[in-house]
Amino acid sequence: MHSLCRERRANSCWVSNGFLSKEKTMMKKKTDRAPREAPPRKKFKKKGLILLYYGNGKGKTTAALGAALRAAGWGWKTAVVQFIKGAWKTGESAAAAGLLKQHITLAVMGDGFTWDTRHYEEDCRSAEKAWKKCREVLRDPAYQLVIWDEILYALKYRFLDVKDVVRELQKKPAGKHVILTGNYAPEALKAVADLVTEMRCRKHPFDSGILAQPGIDF
Repeated sequence: MHSLCRERRANSCWVSNGFLSKEKTMMKKKTDRAPREAPPRKKFKKKGLILLYYGNGKGKTTAALGAALRAAGWGWKTAVVQFIKGAWKTGESAAAAGLLKQHITLAVMGDGFTWDTRHYEEDCRSAEKAWKKCREVLRDPAYQLVIWDEILYALKYRFLDVKDVVRELQKKPAGKHVILTGNYAPEALKAVADLVTEMRCRKHPFDSGILAQPGIDF
């Protein structure tokens, strides 16, 4: 009985030692190999992007201004051209004139909301004036980011020609980023955009009788 136990222990040690020595040999062979070179890093392209925020949901201008805030954190300058909003005070106008005046230039070109315009020719002139400003800031090398806020409304009401807008975007400076907002997005604009985000309204406080509030809506 004792001899059988000793034999089993001997076999066990032999197997264990044999396995361990084999494992050590394999590990040594692995360490003897030349180190593998890391695969080359993929080069990411840098280009000025065209971002499109559209739809009937809230958050389009908010998203655009959030990008302007982020850009300010990197020391960029942003030009914001607003097509529809009128002369009333908004949070973004106060911020652009105060805390962020070194980084954000805000041009309010609209005369107020024109959902159902009764002064088509006058609104066309206002839109053309705003569009001229858009082209100016697009070509100005001082700005890294340009926001054409609510320009899509001007396209929807045919105050501007979408072909002109697409043409300007196609020949913009290569490193400049452009954000366009509004509720309507022509297919021609979607085609040239790098990012297309549709905002959809699923629930709105206005439906519960809650009006627009400062700090959240304007």
